[in-house]
Order: sequence, then C-alpha cells, then structure tokens
Amino acid sequence: MNEDVRLTVWVRGAVQGVGFRWYTRANALEIGELSGFASNLEDGRVQIVAEGPQPKCQRLLEWLRVGDTPGRVDGVTEIWDTPRGGYQGFSIH
Repeated sequence: MNEDVRLTVWVRGAVQGVGFRWYTRANALEIGELSGFASNLEDGRVQIVAEGPQPKCQRLLEWLRVGDTPGRVDGVTEIWDTPRGGYQGFSIH
C-alpha cells in the first residue's frame, strides 16, 4: 500500500528552541518523497504536516515517537488524511 497520504502530527514536550523543527525537516528530506512543514505553536507544541507515500509518512511518525530527536518528546498525536498538495519540499515555519 504505497498511496499518498497526509499526516498531521502534534508533538508535546520540550520541543521548541532545541532544533526540533530543523531535525524534523532533515529527517523528512532523508526519508525522501515527503513534502510539508514543521511549525512551532503558541502553546509550546510543534505541528508537523507531511504528505507523501504512506510508508514514508509512517517512518517519519515512528522517528517522532521513538527516534533520537532533540529536546524531549512527551507525547505525539497524529491524524491521517488524504493529501491536499500545494507544498514545495519540506519547510520550517
């Protein structure tokens, strides 16, 4: 099952001001075929939106859950959806 999907993730913990978004972008680019963004939210969480093949989005999600991320991840919430497009590469907001 290699269909394109949209993955939206909210990461809680000490994830702002530690390079978390930069490492998320680098990991998404390393995985390949993903577009989207990582953005700080006012409440201290980081939101990540990734679109691409389902297995590659799943790999990014697994890294966010148990990978060697900067800072400290206390929890990850995700929503799977159909892709909407419109992203050029993977950016940091």
